[in-house]
Amino acid sequence: MRFPELHSWEVSCREAIALQKRLAGRVRVENLLPEELHTVAGVDVSYQRRGDLFFAAVVVLRLTDWTVVEEATAGRRVSFPYVPGLLSFRELPVVLEAFRRLKTVPDAVLVDGQGIAHQRRLGLASHLGLWLDLPTVGCAKSRLCGEHDPPGKKRGDRAALLLDGDEVGTVLTTRQNVKPLFVSPGHKIDVAAAAELALRCAVRYRMPEPTRLAHHLANRCRRESAEC
Repeated sequence: MRFPELHSWEVSCREAIALQKRLAGRVRVENLLPEELHTVAGVDVSYQRRGDLFFAAVVVLRLTDWTVVEEATAGRRVSFPYVPGLLSFRELPVVLEAFRRLKTVPDAVLVDGQGIAHQRRLGLASHLGLWLDLPTVGCAKSRLCGEHDPPGKKRGDRAALLLDGDEVGTVLTTRQNVKPLFVSPGHKIDVAAAAELALRCAVRYRMPEPTRLAHHLANRCRRESAEC
């Protein structure tokens, strides 16, 4: 894939926060998915627990039969510190490197992380969506911010995730009697469409199939780092 440089990654934490505030105004929370979805990519990152090597994986799936269309991985050393709310500045450089190795341009991207359900409305999925100019959805396993009522325990049950009075996502049950996911729009998609796409992709497990496979591929890349 080819995409233009949105900004430099050589920023301090203070500069990163200011940049998030500026970029958040460019996020489009509206359903701009193509009329027919053919492919969806999943993204995840794995890293050494006692090192500075990060490994990103992107898996593109065909929605009709869930076959893998293409995979790409990348590994690099990370220098940006771990700061809550600034995860995209730590992980996105290696994620974008993996996307650059793709030949397929997916119709949408699911990210193991937050979208606009973020204190400055620019989580990992939103930041990535601006870089790629693609519809993106954050599918997080835990809540970063916001308040919600508990959803039901049946597949498809959901509750609104609210932040400062705004609906920023959905607390979505993807399998019966399992913990819900925190699904939020990243870019070029709205709250309802993001939840429906995440549920459609959660075909067998709690996590959507694209991000689940990306998780396994990123872990395998970490274990076999010489090949990534």
